[in-house]
Amino acid sequence: MLRPLASPPPPRRLAALWWASPFLLALAFVLAVAGWLQWSEVQERDDERRTLISDALTLQSRIGDWVATEQLAVDTLAQRLVPGARGDDLLRQAAVTEGLRRLWISVTVLDEANRIRLQLPEQQPQLGAASAGGGAEGAGISAHLSAPLPGQGPHAQRAGRVIVRFDPAALLRQTVPWWLAHKYTVRLVDGFDQVIATAGDAPAGRGHASHRVSIDPLMVDTFLELTVRDARKPWWKTLPLVLMAVFLSLTGAATWMLRRQMRVVARAELAWRTETAWRRAIEDSLTVGLRGRDAEGRLVHVNRAFCDLVGFAPEQLLGRLPPMPYWPPDQLEESMSRHLRNMAGQAPREGYETRFVRADGRHVDVMLMEAPLVDAEGQHVGWMASVVDITERKRLEERERRQTEAMAHQARLTTLGEVASALAHQLNQPLTAIAGYNAGVLRMLERSGAAEPVVLQAVRRLGDQAAEAGRIVQRIREFLTRRAPQREACDLALVLKRAVDLLRRDLQRHHVKLHFKLAPELPFVSADPVLIEQVVINLVRNAMDEMAASGAHQGQITLTAVPVGERFVRVDVDDDGPGLRGRGIEQLTAPFYSTKSDGMGMGLAICRSVIEAHHGGMDATASPLGGARFSFTLPQHTAQDDAAATLDQTDAETDTEPDTTAGPSP
Repeated sequence: MLRPLASPPPPRRLAALWWASPFLLALAFVLAVAGWLQWSEVQERDDERRTLISDALTLQSRIGDWVATEQLAVDTLAQRLVPGARGDDLLRQAAVTEGLRRLWISVTVLDEANRIRLQLPEQQPQLGAASAGGGAEGAGISAHLSAPLPGQGPHAQRAGRVIVRFDPAALLRQTVPWWLAHKYTVRLVDGFDQVIATAGDAPAGRGHASHRVSIDPLMVDTFLELTVRDARKPWWKTLPLVLMAVFLSLTGAATWMLRRQMRVVARAELAWRTETAWRRAIEDSLTVGLRGRDAEGRLVHVNRAFCDLVGFAPEQLLGRLPPMPYWPPDQLEESMSRHLRNMAGQAPREGYETRFVRADGRHVDVMLMEAPLVDAEGQHVGWMASVVDITERKRLEERERRQTEAMAHQARLTTLGEVASALAHQLNQPLTAIAGYNAGVLRMLERSGAAEPVVLQAVRRLGDQAAEAGRIVQRIREFLTRRAPQREACDLALVLKRAVDLLRRDLQRHHVKLHFKLAPELPFVSADPVLIEQVVINLVRNAMDEMAASGAHQGQITLTAVPVGERFVRVDVDDDGPGLRGRGIEQLTAPFYSTKSDGMGMGLAICRSVIEAHHGGMDATASPLGGARFSFTLPQHTAQDDAAATLDQTDAETDTEPDTTAGPSP
């Protein structure tokens, strides 16, 4: 049936909240983003602060190492100066030359009274031009390193000192890496915030993070200060705030448009509900099943009649893709092929017949007619099919067909019985003559005593074959004229071997190897041995003919006889021929059906009739050898069969007259 109707429209108050929900969700999203940006900014400031402290400590350690190296050079110079040294002696010191070239501004030697004894250079340079950064702040400020001169005698501690002045700005230029100077403004300041030296431009304005570390005792009352050059702007002063404002504005406009659209949709939905109710009432009143499928073959619509036809609820069908639950399990491949044909638009316009399986397992014959399913825009979106139950009609047609076939089969059997009776009457005299001549020749050969044993054996077998031909003609005539077969307790193994002996020459001519697989202590069966021999001969000969026609097989036939249960014995005739080619026992045993160009189509039909007359069954399946297997069953012989056979024989002798065309006498 149709999909369930939609739920009733919500109240006005809930509807108002519904159309406003996109704007509320957008506002919640913007607030969440703002909170996340604020949290991210705090985290980034903390990371920046930690990085700033780490860089300041690293630079402090580097400056300390540099100053310590210079102090070591000053100490070495003081140890090498001798008392009374002159300016020329001081210039000849390699440490002085390298220091002046590297960092030092001047070297001054004081005596024990702190009076200048030597000084290089004699003119003090101006430090304003040497300050890093090029600014006036910190110009003229220098730092110094000192070391005591070695003394002699009891006043050695007052021998004097060596004082080395150096430019702090040059110290920063040599110790601050380029990437650090690009990232920070590096300054040396004293305890009164007076700038001693600067590396890089000083940041303008507020908001720049900075950090100070002391470099005592290398430079007393001096601090190293790092200030971030690029001040971080708050997130609410950047582009994200503008984007969020635009987003809220657009969401508000979209919400207002959504409210207008919802009113239009509500009116259309009311009209759709009314139309759906009318259509559902019309479809539920139909007795024809309706089935809709989309372009992929998915079920999108079924009515009540279709659900009643297949026995499934709508919830079990809607949305299903092939294979469908109502397809016959043994015909899935055929059903899928038909489905693909219909999806390609190649379904017969006049409809086609198929079979469904209900949920309870019962088969239903239906007639389907497919038509394109077009949506409101004129697009082909699937297929709509009407399904008519024709099970009862098919049942009546099958009954009429079977009655017609039964009548035709009865007429053919009657005709065949008359033909067989006439043939038996006509063949009786030639067979009698053959048997008589054969007996006379045999007596003459035996009396002469000069005949070859091979010739005698051939003549005896000729007589046996003539007698056998007479019995066969008589039994077939009796069977086709509705006389019961002369069943008796017979050894099935012996019957099978006698039948094969009659075909020995044909087997050799076709180069076919026949093997027996007989169960030990095989029970006796209640059957007419002559008719059973004819059945076996017919099945073996058919196997030989099929293998000879194909010509690509080894030529093997296996005769198997085993008990089945407590009442029957089964006989299997297996070959390695081309097989059944998809044919079943019903088709193979149909009257006048033959796979041979010169066949009459009655061999297997008569064989099946003979077996069924013995209360057995016949079947055809694939053989383990690769070819076909024909099987038939015969009932085991019991004491009740002896009593019934005696009673039937008595009735037959009382109710029937002797038949003068029974066959030749040996």
